[in-house]
Amino acid sequence: MTEEYLLGIDIGTSACKTALFAKDGKVKASSSRDYPVYYPKPGWAEQNPDEWWEAVCDSIKKVLASGGVRPAQIAGIGIDGQSWAAIAVDKDGEVLTNTPIWMDTRAQSVCDRVNREIGADEIFGLCGNMLRPSYTTAKILWYKEHLPGVYERTHKILQSNSFIAYRLTGKISQDISQGYGLHCFNMRTGQWDEKMCKAMGIPVGFLPKIVPCHQIIGTVTKEAAKQTGLAEGTPVAAGGLDAACGTLGAGVVHAGETQEQGGQAGGMSICTEEYASDPRLILGFHVVPGRWLLQGGTTGGGGVMRWLEREFGDYERSVSAQKGKTALEQYNEEAGQVPPGSDGLVFLPYMSGERSPIWDANAKGVFFGLDFGKTKGHMIRSCMEGVAYALKHNLDIAESAGAPVRELLAVGGSANSSLWMQIKSDITGKPLAVPFSDTATTLGAALLAGVGVGMYGSFEDAAAQTVQITRRYEPCAENKQIYQKNYDTYISLYEDLKELMKGTGNL
Repeated sequence: MTEEYLLGIDIGTSACKTALFAKDGKVKASSSRDYPVYYPKPGWAEQNPDEWWEAVCDSIKKVLASGGVRPAQIAGIGIDGQSWAAIAVDKDGEVLTNTPIWMDTRAQSVCDRVNREIGADEIFGLCGNMLRPSYTTAKILWYKEHLPGVYERTHKILQSNSFIAYRLTGKISQDISQGYGLHCFNMRTGQWDEKMCKAMGIPVGFLPKIVPCHQIIGTVTKEAAKQTGLAEGTPVAAGGLDAACGTLGAGVVHAGETQEQGGQAGGMSICTEEYASDPRLILGFHVVPGRWLLQGGTTGGGGVMRWLEREFGDYERSVSAQKGKTALEQYNEEAGQVPPGSDGLVFLPYMSGERSPIWDANAKGVFFGLDFGKTKGHMIRSCMEGVAYALKHNLDIAESAGAPVRELLAVGGSANSSLWMQIKSDITGKPLAVPFSDTATTLGAALLAGVGVGMYGSFEDAAAQTVQITRRYEPCAENKQIYQKNYDTYISLYEDLKELMKGTGNL
């Protein structure tokens, strides 16, 4: 019998990743291709969805070639994507403008006005999330005010994964896990609220029909097959939010289980069976039916290390071939030579404003405690620790809201660093386990297709067959006092500097 595979596609912030998985979750082949983020003005961060599609086509071809898999062996395709896009397409499915992405804060004034006119509490009561500029809602209304030509020609607003699903199948869709980006979405029922749509001025016609994440919405078209190398007729699932797919790929399917995200952005996702919102956090539907995710999302994640390496890693890159180690691997070693707490150097990782729990578009990155005794290693380690402090901040808020966390299941590129994982465990005081550091998100997307086509009997069955823990970390009690002192400084720094940060405005 010919072995069947599942294809997972991840539309991340910095790159598209694709991977072929066997039924047991083992990776047959994987590929990635980068694409740019554009920063045309302060506070703006946008991408071209057509460049996502080009990257998808290229990476799929490479995966099929390197995996030695015939296209007909792919039983289903699942897609995950970054949150809070606002991809305006016309009636022909053509992209009308670059989409602001989750880091974009240009629509702060729109949010301020709508929160006044409708009432922030009323909006929060419906969708379980405060209206902020990062979300899709504000971006649609920004189009209306600043790009009326785009707004008038808009047929549908798509999310990152639904855009790729459309390119593959020709079918318009909106999965339930990405609904949380729009504040006319009822978080209790999982449906659009027409009354709120009218109040906000968002045409209901802009919004595709909501479907379960594992629903097969269509099959690969002849044209998409030609562009990607896939077999025409291959089933495609609706897909879902990258953080939610990563949560599934980490094995989180039951209430109380928690995923820690260490991709370009950072964050955590706590699975719950009950509706539980907090204005400081993010609430959305899980890709697993009947579950919600109480989330914390920060701009400080693996992207902090990418920035540091890009701007200050010339030496490490120059000796990379000689040492047989990437610049980031060398960075990891340099940080490992510095003691916990970085000798008092504290970093605020607010490199594109900050999301939860402070929600401050004007927040800035800060190094505090520099002196002539500090080295590059100190700066690297303090960046790692700063990201971990942001994680702790979110976990502390979640626990105060009644969502305790027993263990963290870590995914994303930063999970490849044992040092960083130990730092996160020490700072949060939580045991931490790593299932698949690089493939959890694409695996989660693939599992949606696997459940959708009947390869697995349930989500519990899918997780049991595919998710294996590779490493575990326990918090070190000796480091607690050091980190707690720095964490207190971390919290105080923002409180002391937030008014000054407004003066540097990025809106």
